Amino acid sequence: MLQGELRTEPRLKKKAENELTVLKLGGSVITDKDKPLTANLGAIERLAKEIADADVDRLIIVHGGGSFGHTIAKQYNIKDGYKDPSQIEGFSKTHQAMLELNKLVVDALIRHNIAAFPISPSSCIITKSGRIQVFYDTTITMLLKTGFVPVLFGDAVLDSALGFTILSGDQLVAALAKKLGAGRIVFGVDVDGLYTADPEPNSSAQLIPRITLRDLKSVLHNIGKARAVDVTGGMLGKMSELILAVEDGVEAFIVNAAIEGNVYKALKREKVIGTSVEKG
Repeated sequence: MLQGELRTEPRLKKKAENELTVLKLGGSVITDKDKPLTANLGAIERLAKEIADADVDRLIIVHGGGSFGHTIAKQYNIKDGYKDPSQIEGFSKTHQAMLELNKLVVDALIRHNIAAFPISPSSCIITKSGRIQVFYDTTITMLLKTGFVPVLFGDAVLDSALGFTILSGDQLVAALAKKLGAGRIVFGVDVDGLYTADPEPNSSAQLIPRITLRDLKSVLHNIGKARAVDVTGGMLGKMSELILAVEDGVEAFIVNAAIEGNVYKALKREKVIGTSVEKG
């Protein structure tokens, strides 16, 4: 069922002309998830340089919340919706924390001569029971046409059924790829890719270099959820969201963004350890 062997480098398809790429930078990579509101400034700067060096023609960046968004959102139980007036403060604090992290990311990108432009998902997206219901994408489309790199993030958003909730960066990535016709998603996480089981407690877990949608659905139950605080579902959530995009023909690649050079190689379609998710 699973192709290849442990740590085999998958083949990367040739880039299509004018292809739109959606890059996700995991919160566990750009923050210290064990320390509230603590950014990994070294990783942010390094990734900004890798992205600049890769020089992707059309690019959207989405980053996770890590210790900025998840901790506050969990404290106020924002994901489950509006139940008590005390949560209003938490909703605002969650959004503000994400704005602070977003500024750090955008500032680093600009320092490396990337025309980064921040977009708050809460200003253009409304969910219903946690799933995107309304998505005003005109601003993002115009930014791409003008040559900007939109930078979005997992956010606290209004919800027509719950009052408000948390929109994960993973759901956002898949929605952007589908809505804007992206050819490719690159997921930068803190592990080498998708494994047959959680690799930390299971030494026998094997990296899956390439996997089809059919096989992915059959192994999802073996994927361990993130050990740190994560209100959006960890690796299980990432794979569930990726399925929706890959079903539409979007190519997806998972790579360890915590290792120097990996994001650059993935964006350039060079050989790099990771997991390629294909429609099959």
